[in-house]
Amino acid sequence: MSRPSRWRVALSAIRPQTLPAAVAPVVVASALAQTHGHRHLPVTLAAMVGAVLIQIFANLYNDLADFRRGADTDDRLGPARVTQRGWMTERQVLMACGVTVAGALAVGVYLATVGGWPIFALGVVSLVFAYLYTGGPAPLAYTGLADLFVVLFFGEVAVGATYWLIAGALHPGALTLGLVVGLPTTAILVVNNLRDQLTDAQVNKRTLVVRFGNTFGQIEYGACLLGAQAALGVGVWSGALPLGGALGVVCLPLALRRIQQLRALSGAALNPMLGQTARDGLALSVLVSAGVLL
Repeated sequence: MSRPSRWRVALSAIRPQTLPAAVAPVVVASALAQTHGHRHLPVTLAAMVGAVLIQIFANLYNDLADFRRGADTDDRLGPARVTQRGWMTERQVLMACGVTVAGALAVGVYLATVGGWPIFALGVVSLVFAYLYTGGPAPLAYTGLADLFVVLFFGEVAVGATYWLIAGALHPGALTLGLVVGLPTTAILVVNNLRDQLTDAQVNKRTLVVRFGNTFGQIEYGACLLGAQAALGVGVWSGALPLGGALGVVCLPLALRRIQQLRALSGAALNPMLGQTARDGLALSVLVSAGVLL
C-alpha cells in the first residue's frame, strides 16, 4: 500500500470515527444540567475538547503499543495503523502523544479553576488509564478488564464530572446517563474484539471474547445496547430523568437490528459495524439530550 497524504495519515492516527464516544458524555451531561437550570458554555466546550484529546491520546498510544507487542501485523483485519504501516515512526507517535497530553492537561488546569483541583486529578487519572489500556506491565486490553473501564470512564466518570463542573453537584440522573452513554461505547469495543478474536489469541491478548468465545461476545454486545435502553427506562420511570428522555427509545429498533446484524458477521466484515455502532450511540445521546431539554 502506498503512503497516503499527511492529512490521511493524521486521520488514521487519531481515528475520528471513535471521537463521538468522547463527545457524547459531555452532550448528555450539559443537557441534563441545563434542564436543572445550570449552563456554562465555556466549561462545556472545554470539557468536550479535553475528552477528545484524551481519546486521541488513547488512540495514538494504542497504535504504538499494539505494534510493539506484535498485535498489529500484516494480517490485521481492521483499518490500517500508522506505526505498523510505517507511515509514522515510533518517535513521531510518541511526540504526538506528548502534544495531546499537554493539551489535555492545559484544559484540565482551566477546568480546575471552575470545579476545583480534584477535577484536574480526575483528568490525570483518566490519562493514566488511557495509557494503561494498552500500556504498562498488564494492559487492560490484554487482560479482559477494558470493557469494565470503558463503561466507567466513558460513561460514569465523563458524564458525572461534566455535570459536576456545570452544576456544582452530582445528580442521580447523571449516573443513569453514564450507563446510557457508557454501555453503547463498550459495544464498540466488543465489535473490535469479535473482529480480532483470532489474531488477539495469537499474541495472548486475552479479551473477554478470547476468554469466553464468539457467542459470549455477541451476547455482551446485545447486553450493552439493550442495557442502555433499560437504564434509560429506569431513569425515566424513577424520576431521575425527565420524561422527555424517553425519546431515546426511538433507537431501540435500531439496536435490535444491529444485534441481529452482528450475529451474521465475522472478521473483516465487522469493520462497518464499528462506525455504525458509534454513530448509533451518538444518535441515542443526541435524542436523549433533546428529550430532557423538552
